[in-house]
Amino acid sequence: MHASQGRSAGLGLALASAFAFGGSGVAAKPLIEAGLDPLHVVWLRVAGAALVMLPVAWRHRDLLRRKPGLLVGFGLLAVAGVQAFYFASLSRIPVGVALLIEYLAPALVLGWVRFVQRRPVTRAAALGVVLAVGGLACVVQVWSGLSFDLLGLLLALAAACCQVGYFVLSDQGTDEAEPADPLGVIAYGLLIGALVLTVVARPWGMDTSILAGRADLGGSSVPAWLLLGWIVLIATVLAYVTGVVSVRRLSPQVAGVVACLEAVIATVLAWVLLGEHLDAPQLLGGALVLVGAFIAQSTAPKAASGGPVAGSDGANAPEGADGTAASTGPDGAVGAGTEGGERLSAGRTTP
Repeated sequence: MHASQGRSAGLGLALASAFAFGGSGVAAKPLIEAGLDPLHVVWLRVAGAALVMLPVAWRHRDLLRRKPGLLVGFGLLAVAGVQAFYFASLSRIPVGVALLIEYLAPALVLGWVRFVQRRPVTRAAALGVVLAVGGLACVVQVWSGLSFDLLGLLLALAAACCQVGYFVLSDQGTDEAEPADPLGVIAYGLLIGALVLTVVARPWGMDTSILAGRADLGGSSVPAWLLLGWIVLIATVLAYVTGVVSVRRLSPQVAGVVACLEAVIATVLAWVLLGEHLDAPQLLGGALVLVGAFIAQSTAPKAASGGPVAGSDGANAPEGADGTAASTGPDGAVGAGTEGGERLSAGRTTP
């Protein structure tokens, strides 16, 4: 019962994170159309969130001594890297192509878990990734504007790799000996990301008067500062907090698949608020993403008492990297031995 409740809570947090992240584009687009540079919007988003989380960073200042590598990695990859590489790729390849490549991250997470960490993954999780990525191809209509630009594709792939860092580093903060509080990791990640993006975006050239005016949101005039507030508080602070905690309750691979819902949510919100209508292939793609996410999270293997874990196909799970039998923690996430299972069960944050 406890494991089931933990997975349900993790799934709810992952969905909340996907909804919060998915709403960022709808709020950012009117600001960009009002005259703000996209990189300036990104800088305002991260810097504003870092300012909000500053008291949290001070409270967890011991993390600078205990987990400096985790904090720097999170700031560079999960915050600055995803944002910078994604926006850079948009200057060379279509938005749909860049988004699809970035959301190859769940597949890359499975590769990391299986071949780097040498932990087993279920066939259901792999099937969920395949369905989710195929659904994303329909949602973003990748066939409508594909143009081959090697540098642009590499930039988008770099954003996907940084997204993998988002999930993996979120999970790495649960070391039993010295666990890192997720709020502290997020706070310092945002601070480091803001410093990096300051160099990239050069906000001193920003036209700040736009923020005092109004912007058009689907035909309605709304204060620009209200949209910025949504981006900072909901699409960044809330999104990162719920995302990190969901990774720790589910597992990186499952949370990664659920995160694919961000593209679906972003498209639906754009339909409702901005009048950007969905067509039949996009509706089909959204359904595929939902099915893929459901399969991945609902068929996690259960731990067998006194023996190895049985995978979804009934076969015994392989041994972990250290030679111990692979097992699952209370949340159903697969780990190598008891230590791995318990580490993943402790209570994510990106792109």
